[in-house]
Amino acid sequence: MNAQVKPDPKREFRGVWIATVSNIDWPSPKSPTQKQKQDLIDILDSHQETGINAIIFQIRPEADALYAKSTEPWSRWLTGKQGLAPDPFYDPLEFAITEAHKRGMELHAWFNPYRATFSPNESLLSPNHITKIHPEWFLTYGGTKLFNPGIPEVRDYIVQIILNVVDNYDIDGVHMDDYFYPYAIPGQRINDTEAFNKYNNGITNIEDWRRDNVNRLIKMLADSIHDHNPRMKFGISPFGIWKNKRAADPEGSATHGGDSYYELYADSRKWLKEGWVDYIAPQIYWPFGNAAAAFDKLVDWWSDNAYNRHLYIGQAAYRIGELRKTSGFHSAAEAPNEMKYLRKNDRVQGSIFFSSASVTSNPLGFTDSLRENYYNNPALPPAMIWLDSIAPNAPKHFDITIKPRSFVLTWQTPDLARDKEPVYGYVIYRFEDAGVKLPMDDPANILHIQYDASTKFEDKTIEAGKSYTYVVTAIDRLKNESYPSNPVKISTK
Repeated sequence: MNAQVKPDPKREFRGVWIATVSNIDWPSPKSPTQKQKQDLIDILDSHQETGINAIIFQIRPEADALYAKSTEPWSRWLTGKQGLAPDPFYDPLEFAITEAHKRGMELHAWFNPYRATFSPNESLLSPNHITKIHPEWFLTYGGTKLFNPGIPEVRDYIVQIILNVVDNYDIDGVHMDDYFYPYAIPGQRINDTEAFNKYNNGITNIEDWRRDNVNRLIKMLADSIHDHNPRMKFGISPFGIWKNKRAADPEGSATHGGDSYYELYADSRKWLKEGWVDYIAPQIYWPFGNAAAAFDKLVDWWSDNAYNRHLYIGQAAYRIGELRKTSGFHSAAEAPNEMKYLRKNDRVQGSIFFSSASVTSNPLGFTDSLRENYYNNPALPPAMIWLDSIAPNAPKHFDITIKPRSFVLTWQTPDLARDKEPVYGYVIYRFEDAGVKLPMDDPANILHIQYDASTKFEDKTIEAGKSYTYVVTAIDRLKNESYPSNPVKISTK
């Protein structure tokens, strides 16, 4: 593992999961509104400093809501009691979106589609929780309840819950994790025979039927999300192994662990193959050299099976610094070596780290390494040309005004592109002692990325005795980038 670090790419997805279930990352249990807001600002500030450009924000852990415009009850992880609104009132999702966008970060709303309760203690549930309104929709497994994926009304309900957020919030993406059918518990069985007999659609094998149920939901979501908002990203973070390679499954990965296809009835590769998801982020939470599931083998397998959709690798920040020497994560070199390995593979477009608190705690100095080495320069998210391939026009009439200790950059909004999409933001470049050709592909020259349509920026980082050349480009919602404006050269001498 002595690969050299490749130069920072100009486009890369640099995500982190902010988990709210059990207050893993945010908010602090039963904390007041102002503390919740300040804590989230502190978290986002820390991630911005690290170079993170995408937040995966958990808003529906157990058929509940960390957002105001919902038909489901407020989450107990927010206020300590399910159904109790924050006081003073605010909308956590709206707040998170605004603050993330201020910092040049995308915000993807993370839904748990099928988990309905997290605890067997049903006294924790609100009287209007969906398990009490439609008890016939649910399976009990391991003491908790999950939606029965085989019931058509369940799929319709989940789609409507998600579309409500798509329609009412300025999110950048819809994100789902690995919880489809439940992870196996010894002695437990999925009691869905009645639903199978009623809704089997001619499928004779119950396991094939379960996979079909999940596929139907993913297809419905893909179609519905993109129908409601053609520029909305839809991504899923499945368990890291699709299938293990064996005689019956030669297309699986060279692994020997649990899998999503047989155990969770989640045919994650099919979602890529059919083009139902815009990105996939398999949770590859094992180190190099793991006997059952080696990090490198799984990265290679997924990159060979991405079917021209984006591949972001889910990385186990929470495991960094484990004491067991057999785990691999006891070594400070493990996570940086993973980053080097990903950067060598052009079919990997980024990473998502689980989870936020682990990243902010800087385990074995890894966050420092991100900040100083891998994420040292800004990055735009990768473009999704199958959703939108038309870039904005270039900004007009770019000019600079000199102030005593800063330069004020101004420009005019470009003419509408041929798809009539308004400009979403701008990228400002600064070059020192530039020649005729400006290296636009080098992210070291990106001074600022903004996700708003303001046509003014003040550069307060100028140094005496230097010459600078500036240009500005426009970006649309999916971060397609225009040609540069006219260059302006200016000196502080």
